Amino acid sequence: MLCLFKNAISSPLTFKRWTRKAYAAFNSLSRVVRIGVLWLGCSMILQTALAQKGSDTVAVAGSVREVELEEVVVSAGRVPVVQSELMRVVQVISRAEIERSVNAGIPSLLQNVRGVDVRTRGPKGIQSDIGIRGGTFDQTLILLNGINISDPQTGHHKLNLPVDLQSVERIEVLSGPGARIFGPNAFNGAINIITRAPGEPLFRASLTAGEYGYFVGGVSGGFATGNLGHHLSISRAGSGGYIHNTDFRNMHLFYRANLPGEQLVWDLQAGFNNKAFGANSFYTPRFPEQFEETQTRFASIQTRTRNNPWFSATVYWRQHHDRFELFRNEAPQWYAGHNFHRSDVAGASLGFTRVGRIGKTNAGIDMRYEHIFSNVLGELLNQPREVRGEENALFTRAYDRSHFSAFAEQSYHLGRLSISGGGLLYVSSGLDHIDFFPGLDLGFQFNPNWRWYATANRTLRLPTFTDLFYRDPSHQGNANLLPEEAFTLETGVKASWAAVAFDIAGFHRYGRNLIDWVMAPGETIWRSMNHTRMDISGVEAGVLLRPQENWGFASNATLSVQYAYIYAEIDQSDFRSRYALDQLRHTLKIAAGYEILPSLDVNLSLTWRDRNGGYMLFENNAFTQMVDFEPFWLTDLNIRYRIGQFTITAGATNIFNTQFVSVANVRQPGRWFIGGLAWQWGQE
Repeated sequence: MLCLFKNAISSPLTFKRWTRKAYAAFNSLSRVVRIGVLWLGCSMILQTALAQKGSDTVAVAGSVREVELEEVVVSAGRVPVVQSELMRVVQVISRAEIERSVNAGIPSLLQNVRGVDVRTRGPKGIQSDIGIRGGTFDQTLILLNGINISDPQTGHHKLNLPVDLQSVERIEVLSGPGARIFGPNAFNGAINIITRAPGEPLFRASLTAGEYGYFVGGVSGGFATGNLGHHLSISRAGSGGYIHNTDFRNMHLFYRANLPGEQLVWDLQAGFNNKAFGANSFYTPRFPEQFEETQTRFASIQTRTRNNPWFSATVYWRQHHDRFELFRNEAPQWYAGHNFHRSDVAGASLGFTRVGRIGKTNAGIDMRYEHIFSNVLGELLNQPREVRGEENALFTRAYDRSHFSAFAEQSYHLGRLSISGGGLLYVSSGLDHIDFFPGLDLGFQFNPNWRWYATANRTLRLPTFTDLFYRDPSHQGNANLLPEEAFTLETGVKASWAAVAFDIAGFHRYGRNLIDWVMAPGETIWRSMNHTRMDISGVEAGVLLRPQENWGFASNATLSVQYAYIYAEIDQSDFRSRYALDQLRHTLKIAAGYEILPSLDVNLSLTWRDRNGGYMLFENNAFTQMVDFEPFWLTDLNIRYRIGQFTITAGATNIFNTQFVSVANVRQPGRWFIGGLAWQWGQE
């Protein structure tokens, strides 16, 4: 994937051929490139589709040298960057890894990413909370093709995604603060879900079934009508549940279109998700008959220019409905009724990118409006509103807030040294001042194999509507909460060879005004409040082995070992924390894949988790004692066999039937056998 620029600052390069290395990228940035043989054509760098695979052989001043075309990632900035020059930790779940995993959804995939903590309630991640590097579920930003789809009501809804796994090309996980890149709420990291490129001539139909009445069925396909490319997918999933009141049903519908013009490229996407699930003890073990149904609607349109400098414009809308029932069937007389919420988010952004003599310049503005109707959250309405589709239900409260931010970032490469710095000016209707969030990234390439980096970034997270307003007999929100703030330092080393890749990083986050639900000594009410200080330190390390054929292994055999350690320190140690101190203290993840035959491969993953903190054990209809979270091992296995256009899978999650708890008093599933059949027409 090469792009040509008139404003070049280095000697001409001559493109010769593609080779079979990592992924194409942007070694042509800021250079004049003479094309020798380019039979695969030229693509725009601003497209989020995966680049062609390969490396370049180039002629410089009469000599020939090979330039690696590394993997393109978009989560680390507003536009793609070269992997070898990346100064942030970005982990990528590729389409190949998705195909090799047990088909259990996006939350299950994210559990295998180093530094990511997915705490699930119910089967197959039907309700999941996600944190990064010791952060809470409200401190992670979720994006779909680069567009913020996070929920302002509560982080519990962040993974109610309007897209299913069959439409996903890859998932990029940015570890560390991202306020200067993406704005508020990318407090500890961001997850960018990249879908398949519209127009790819690929059709797929699949059916997966397993124990407890589990099934997932879906179809997806890409096609073109003239210059307009399309991608469409639909799927349904369900289960009878592994214990009482854990049944669920789940539906996804997603569409994406792309129209390349002479001057502008247009990109449209729209999605829908409906979930309904029994929530046995999900939020409190006192009431095991809880039930919840959610709906997510999302649409966006983006346009961008084709030439350097690039201009882009985006508008998007997201609506989320939530009905929570404390009693699914028969309710006592004192029960006042279900909770109803409808949140609407609308946003727009303008962006500018230029690559020239001073490096790469990014700048732009973002605007976002958030609103909620509820019978629990917000301020009292003068006139209640009917809840559409529900009998005798009224929205009695509402709340809204707006956000504006302006950002600028400059990246420059001076020999082996890479520098990227910038900041974000931010103002919200809930704040009485403008705040500034700067950041600086440094990188140094010792040689083609070794790279050092260091970063310093300031970030923030706004309180959710639940943090501000939620009240019941055991919870009390706080409308006067301040935004969370943090300053994070990080440094690390990356190394890569043909058969081995290695990295290690250390970080420290200075947190101020951290938001948590806490219980004071002698009280029985959880209250949302700002802690004066909570610092988090951590170390992460990983190694990836790609055994070579002359080692006696298949060429696509892999072995990955990933480890993460988190330590948290907080001022108010006398408070009992509900969320902020329950980090995964130790996490060890081992994944191996091996091709036994050209059409048969086996993939195994093992995970050890040791969580900090504990919870009040609920037994015999009463809270009895404080217990610590117990460490545990989980093992998943998946076997694939390909026959022509068909793929047969068989596997299991938690194959050793480990009994464990990740969320207080919520028992997780044991061993779960799954099998599937997929038919695919077209090439990946």
